[in-house]
Amino acid sequence: MGSDNLSMPQNFIECSREQVFLMPPDVRDWLPENHLVWLVLDAVEEMDLAAFYVGYRQDGHGRPAYEPSMMVALLLYAYARGQRSSRGIERDCLDDVAFRVIAANQRPDHSAIARFVERHEDALAGVFSGVLAVCAKAGLVKVGVIAIDGTKVPATANRDQTLDYEQIAREILAEAKAVDAAEDELYGKARGDELPAEFSTAHGRRGWLREAKRQLDRERAAKARPVPRSRQKRLKEAKRQLEAELAVECRANAEYEHYRAHARDSRGRRLGARPKPFEPPATPAGPINVTDPDSRLLKSPRGFVQGYNAQLVTNEGQIVIAAEITVDSPDFGHLEPMVTAAERELAAAGVRETPGVALADSGYWHKEQMQSIINGGTQVLIPPESVKREAARPGWQGGLYDHMRRVLDTDYGGGLYRKRQGMIEPVFAQTKSNRGMGRFRRRGRSAVRTEWRLINATHNILKLHKHQLVLAAA
Repeated sequence: MGSDNLSMPQNFIECSREQVFLMPPDVRDWLPENHLVWLVLDAVEEMDLAAFYVGYRQDGHGRPAYEPSMMVALLLYAYARGQRSSRGIERDCLDDVAFRVIAANQRPDHSAIARFVERHEDALAGVFSGVLAVCAKAGLVKVGVIAIDGTKVPATANRDQTLDYEQIAREILAEAKAVDAAEDELYGKARGDELPAEFSTAHGRRGWLREAKRQLDRERAAKARPVPRSRQKRLKEAKRQLEAELAVECRANAEYEHYRAHARDSRGRRLGARPKPFEPPATPAGPINVTDPDSRLLKSPRGFVQGYNAQLVTNEGQIVIAAEITVDSPDFGHLEPMVTAAERELAAAGVRETPGVALADSGYWHKEQMQSIINGGTQVLIPPESVKREAARPGWQGGLYDHMRRVLDTDYGGGLYRKRQGMIEPVFAQTKSNRGMGRFRRRGRSAVRTEWRLINATHNILKLHKHQLVLAAA
């Protein structure tokens, strides 16, 4: 019996690479009907992409560009698959059938992809809202309870390239001298266009300063510009930012001193002794990173990170409602801006429902912002202390502090708050660990914001795809 088995031929599926195949003539036949590609293409078809088309010539002249709707779908599918490299996308358009379906067998090169991303920075950030609208139509955007949190994401920046003002000045001057020396070698010294000297080192208050710096940060966010590729240009941008921060500090202190000198209390009495006049430093204080001047050195649970504080708002189904970027290490001060961002995104997605309860950890405790949100019709549940503290913070007694502690001690309030961790922290874990997106690939606040919103738009697409598969299997 054994010898008979040994004499029988082995049975394998044949692998013949010389076999000629005829691919289906229609690319729509290349993938199964429940493939993620079809959801991405349907979602893009539903979006308003007018912002992508306005920058192109209307007369049809010039070199033809790739169809914007195809490029948006290509980027969304690539991000959904964890591919953020333009060169990687170019390779996938050759090697991956799904990418070839989206691109209709075209092969955009990496330069065309990168230029599209840079050209349509703001419009691509708006794709997040379009995807949220698609999720809303599927019934996934319920906002009876929302959770708010942030995570530190490293930037594409070398932490060792964090320099102070003097170091930046010396490097710029050294480069200028090297250029001068090279030009002297070519043209001689009597040119009459020597560079002027650029640097010279001869030449309540905390609340005012904190608010002034926040205003500066808001202005920077509104006017965010691409980070220059040239190191010399990045050095000058870093220098400009440090000088702007010093100017804001001086102005805020001058306004504070004027206020203390002239303001009176409710009884018409002067506020008291004038504070000691502010003495501005000779040069801007604080270091700045010259690889990505918009990034900051942020404190995280695992040490300091050169990067950004990436903020999210999610619902109970782990659908991301809002995604924004800040450069502040603490989450303090970002509660109301994120609730406002969520309301704005919901309105843009056509969702009439407004958040009923907002959950956040103790780092978001901000009495004025909490009261403003409550007045707007959304209840807030935030513990005054973190779970690491065994006792109440000194001075945090009475009023809203004790009221919040009592609410969180009830079965209903405590039960609601215990949902927070499961609503939002798995989203961060999925993005950073499972999807391999634990570091930004682009530089500059505007570019990073677009990247973060695309990452979370594709998170929502993947959640919607899973929802559709469950419905199809039911």
